[in-house]
Amino acid sequence: MPEGELLLSDPDMSEVEIELVQAALREPRLSAGRMVQHFEAAFARWIGRKHAVAVSSGTIGTWLALRALGIGAGDEVIASPYGWHQVAHAVQLTGARVVFSDINYWSGCLDPVRAADKVAPATRAILAGNANGHPAAWDELRQLAGARGLRLVEDSTEALGSRLGGRLVGSFGDLSVFDFSQPSALCCGEGGMVVTDDDALASELRYLRSRSPSDRRSVSVGARVPLQAAMSEITAALGAGQLARIDTLLSRRKAVEASYLAEMQSFEGVKPPYVAPGVDEVHWMLYVVHLGKRFTAGACADIIEDLETELIEAVMYCVPLHQQFFYAQQGWKRGDLPLTERIADRALALPLHAHLEPGHIRFIVKTLKDSSVNVGAGAAIYL
Repeated sequence: MPEGELLLSDPDMSEVEIELVQAALREPRLSAGRMVQHFEAAFARWIGRKHAVAVSSGTIGTWLALRALGIGAGDEVIASPYGWHQVAHAVQLTGARVVFSDINYWSGCLDPVRAADKVAPATRAILAGNANGHPAAWDELRQLAGARGLRLVEDSTEALGSRLGGRLVGSFGDLSVFDFSQPSALCCGEGGMVVTDDDALASELRYLRSRSPSDRRSVSVGARVPLQAAMSEITAALGAGQLARIDTLLSRRKAVEASYLAEMQSFEGVKPPYVAPGVDEVHWMLYVVHLGKRFTAGACADIIEDLETELIEAVMYCVPLHQQFFYAQQGWKRGDLPLTERIADRALALPLHAHLEPGHIRFIVKTLKDSSVNVGAGAAIYL
């Protein structure tokens, strides 16, 4: 048994990040300074977008993105209820109404065909995510948005480095949003980034994300009230250091993924991780396994408890938003989105980070296998 707890995520830091943080601490500005500007410019180049605007989190970044698009009270935004980062909350923050739509059973991403059925006169935008790192069907979503006159917002808070059709995730939406909290491969503790090619949207995002000293004497600032939602210089220093090492960070996680896949073959009926046609590469945020149909919610909880007993941190991937109390008050209920419910009931997130060694993976998989046999009488687990 490995020594110490096997955590769900564990940031991959180096002397590069430490040196940049120390450099940021020597600067006269701890916010809105040169390090933030450097991180924004480097991130925009890496993604291949014209603008990158650093923000305090992915959810706040999505809120700002929707506000920059003029979305608010009386409007509707179509979104998926399925995800680790529950970014669709941002729709509620604007005063608009979120309309949940079901997912593609295999990818876990918003299904364009089902989303098309949700478009109504009040619909202004589609908010679609790259669930756990798997790219959504962006060609089809772009066609839908164009045909119905909708804006397309890309939620990449769970995705970094995945590629579809030769393009990195984050390059598909009118605005695309990233999150750098754990368990992101690029981890700053907190923080996020909104990217776009639209000059006017980028300008509006920068205005909305923070107040300036000149606003103290402004009589017009209330027309579009900005937030205190910027990124600190220290957070940006961590981000810049991580971005400089991004190829190494992603390749280390790929090695851990390969160890998982090799060990998982010992499960009856195991399937390789699903990668949709046209997807070049997927960088998973967490290593998610799907338990067979015979598992109940109680059985899943028992497995998580068994793993915890062996100091392995594991969690259910998500509780779908439409099943949460806030949205139940709006009339959403279990049974409305059967594919989402079917997947979410049995999606178990396992540790994925660069500090896991092959022996750790063998121990995690063996413990998972033993528990699943005890709980589910040998039921298969699917990647």
